[in-house]
Amino acid sequence: MNRRWWLGIAVALSLAGCGSRSDVAERPDASGTAATSPAPMSPAPHSNHPRVVILGDSLTAGLGLRTEESFPTVLQQDIDRAGLQYEVVNAGVSGDTSAGGLSRLDWALDGDVRVLVVALGGNDALRGLPASELQQNLAQIIERAQKRGITVVLAGMEAPPNYGRDYIVSFHKIYPALARQYHVAFVPFLLQGVGGDPRLNQRDGIHPTAEGARIVADNVWTVLRPLVEGRTSRD
Repeated sequence: MNRRWWLGIAVALSLAGCGSRSDVAERPDASGTAATSPAPMSPAPHSNHPRVVILGDSLTAGLGLRTEESFPTVLQQDIDRAGLQYEVVNAGVSGDTSAGGLSRLDWALDGDVRVLVVALGGNDALRGLPASELQQNLAQIIERAQKRGITVVLAGMEAPPNYGRDYIVSFHKIYPALARQYHVAFVPFLLQGVGGDPRLNQRDGIHPTAEGARIVADNVWTVLRPLVEGRTSRD
């Protein structure tokens, strides 16, 4: 983790206003107008293929990027190149906390969903929400998906240093603990290799560039590929 990177995020959040719906994700563009996240991809199927749903916030939605540059779209390209018949659904909403993801889970899981990638928690951390609430929300998301027979991938996130060591440690422990408890595939840190590197982040220092999103996709693809290949062989 890069301390300077998280400090920058904390400053950005304070400027945006902690009480607003704004994500770490929301930032002014060159004209000074607040940039908004692309609308999440509709859950309506674009093909007859089974689906991989990415449930996340602005990092998933691809704030500041063209649609084709968001990491879920890059994952679709990886799946296509591997000859796997899956459709990736970008269910990222800028500003979402784990509670927000839980509230729209049924919508996100509509259709023939085989795999759910849970990429939430960044906004919980930036708003200093109780780690216990994050754990409960993520646990409910995992449990509800597993009851439907959906394979779950959990992507980890980290808390910024300005909330103190106790909060950082308790937040960090949630993700591996849930992965062990529910026996789900685990991406230790969604932004591994990207967070803190100015070459791979937009001017806000928070959201990946297209190149950074490619690395985020690689982080997820490393864990996702054997799962979709395994499900394909069983279908």
